[in-house]
Amino acid sequence: MRKILLSIIGILFVVFSFFLAKRLIDSKTKPKPVTEKIIKTVFTDTVKNKTIPILIPAHGSLLAKRRLELYSEVQGIFKPRNILFKPGQVYSKGQILIDIDASEYYASVQSAKSNLYNDIAAIMPDLRFDYPKIYQKWQDYLVNFDMEKSTPKLPEMPSEKENYFITGRGIISSYYNVKNLEQHLTKYRIVAPFSGILTEALATEGSLIRSGQKLGEFIDPTSYEMEVALSKSYATLLKVGEQVALNNLEHTETYTGIVSRVNGSVDTATQTITAFIEVTNKDLKEGMYLEAKLNAKEEENSIEIDRSLMLDGAKIFILKENTLDMIDVNPVFYSETTVVLKSIPNGTVILAKPVPGAYAGMLVKPFSDVTAKEDNL
Repeated sequence: MRKILLSIIGILFVVFSFFLAKRLIDSKTKPKPVTEKIIKTVFTDTVKNKTIPILIPAHGSLLAKRRLELYSEVQGIFKPRNILFKPGQVYSKGQILIDIDASEYYASVQSAKSNLYNDIAAIMPDLRFDYPKIYQKWQDYLVNFDMEKSTPKLPEMPSEKENYFITGRGIISSYYNVKNLEQHLTKYRIVAPFSGILTEALATEGSLIRSGQKLGEFIDPTSYEMEVALSKSYATLLKVGEQVALNNLEHTETYTGIVSRVNGSVDTATQTITAFIEVTNKDLKEGMYLEAKLNAKEEENSIEIDRSLMLDGAKIFILKENTLDMIDVNPVFYSETTVVLKSIPNGTVILAKPVPGAYAGMLVKPFSDVTAKEDNL
């Protein structure tokens, strides 16, 4: 009985093994699922050649076109005035900026003028008897001689005899000595050569001013210039008088400037040329940092694309029958973010945005086609 039971169990095990082996073999022969090929959607643009202005970017700080650094050429006490000598103070043309006490020096000037007057008065008797023809004009000179005013110019001396006589008495040298002192006296008072504003004050009323000391800075706030350094390759493109668009760093304000000057030499260290842009606006302040777009020239039959679309070897991707292809292009100008291209036929479909992993022959579908299908649904 036991042998019969074992035989039945063995037969069942063999049958079970057969069916299990068959099942395993059948599972291996099942076909693998086919993976659906993914076709990327791309953004495209159609080439329409036009005239592209070449804008050269530049940056710089504003400086007042008319500025005056105030230095003292004399020594003395800074006399106080009704208007305080402080930064931000506005002065009109001809108004006194700095007044230095010159009472001691003024006395020496008056002494020299008195000596000149006495020297001329001393020769008047000799002129009356020896040179009666020229006596009257020298008499008129003395009558018009005012000690409180600037020394008048000496009378003309057409004859050599008169010239020798006046020069021999030391009057010519005395006269020019007085004029020299009077000229020096004017340096004790500094007046505004134009209407403007004080931007820096390095002295205070009542302090001792020394010769050669810097006193401050005075500017005309109505007109500014911006100095920019550009590549020497643009030297022939820049033209004086062309308008320039200026922006602040936040790009919230736009100003219009004019190229006022272009330096005629190239900086040997940086190989750049310097251009000066003049701009006038009541909202501008000295020291403001601005960005400029200089209109250098215009490229005809060109397009402008993002620099990220350019490939190595001056190539770009185009679209032909839903397949990517590459063509050679002619870049003529690079900016920080874009590039200007020539020699691309009108109607050519190019990528508008970069496609990661793109290659020639890659199947794609334009975004416009996908949108059209969705609209039809």
